[in-house]
Amino acid sequence: MGKQVTPSAFPRRILLAVTGLTPQIVTETLYALAVARDEPWVPTQVRLLTTAEGAERARLALLDPQAGQFHALCREYGLSGIAFSTEDIVPIRDAQGRPLADIRTPEDNTLAADCLLAEVRALCADESCALHVSIAGGRKTMGFFLGYALSLFGRPQDRLSHVLVNEPFESLRDFFFPPAAPRLLHSRDDRPAHTSDARVMLAEIPFVRLREGLPREALAHGAPFAALVAAAQDAIEPPALHFDFPAAEVRCGSRKFRLAPALFAWYAFLAECRVKGLGKEGFVRNSDIDAQRYLALYARVVGSGHPSLETARRAMKSGLDDAQFQQKRTKINRILDAQLSLAAAPYRIDTQGKRPHTRYGIGLPPQRITFS
Repeated sequence: MGKQVTPSAFPRRILLAVTGLTPQIVTETLYALAVARDEPWVPTQVRLLTTAEGAERARLALLDPQAGQFHALCREYGLSGIAFSTEDIVPIRDAQGRPLADIRTPEDNTLAADCLLAEVRALCADESCALHVSIAGGRKTMGFFLGYALSLFGRPQDRLSHVLVNEPFESLRDFFFPPAAPRLLHSRDDRPAHTSDARVMLAEIPFVRLREGLPREALAHGAPFAALVAAAQDAIEPPALHFDFPAAEVRCGSRKFRLAPALFAWYAFLAECRVKGLGKEGFVRNSDIDAQRYLALYARVVGSGHPSLETARRAMKSGLDDAQFQQKRTKINRILDAQLSLAAAPYRIDTQGKRPHTRYGIGLPPQRITFS
């Protein structure tokens, strides 16, 4: 068992929420965390992620100097030291930098996912911070993306929740939290409801923390949401490299792509060296090159009668120097990075030793490399 983490003990405590047309979820969540709990969790800052209209509603309903419900909650329950201003209301923006009016298209969803991911990544980079994420507001996709982002980057001190309010208060637009002095409210159809009957409950949601399984560069890298999900998936599944000669395709995990014939053959040659343990545990230098072995692989790609095969045969007569090794390695690794993004690391061509004794190879376990 690891050391128990107490989120309330962290010097920086942030409530992060998505909101849409119901800014009430902010004060309801804050009430549930800081007032209704036996062991209160009082944030030092509140951050909202929302659409253009959601931002305006939050600004007016929560932060108005006279009528703002955030200020009312803090006054009535003696909550102090919580930073929350218009600067903490972050609108999701389109490709031109304009706040999105709503999230309706696949492109809007992608923008929202990347915005939410960037916010969670930045907050989780601060080890002095404990993050409490609420997914109660906004569109369902926003809540999903925010929860998923926390699953990717969350630490032991971070929490995820959804606030629940009993009827009829859940649908009362004037209800933001149970006031210290209970009062009478009316629904849209003029039905009375007394706030002494209101119940605000916080449902904490367990989530899988994938942070430790992500590539190290993912924690600081500005990769988009889709690339990080793919990296997380590859971290769960053992990497596997397959060379499909008839299709001239390389398959890395679940993703496949084509390489130019010379690069395909070269990459397959290094993979074969790894499988057969040639050189030093599958890592080879130019003096280890078996030209006929490489040419046989190249012929499988282009065909035994292809004109380029004779060109390759002549080039291999004088062997390859270290600069040519390095050039091919750079080209293949650049393609792997472009195709696989953060998931490229296990498939890259690595080096061992210093010049002039540098060896090149693929670090995958031999049993994870196959050919057809």
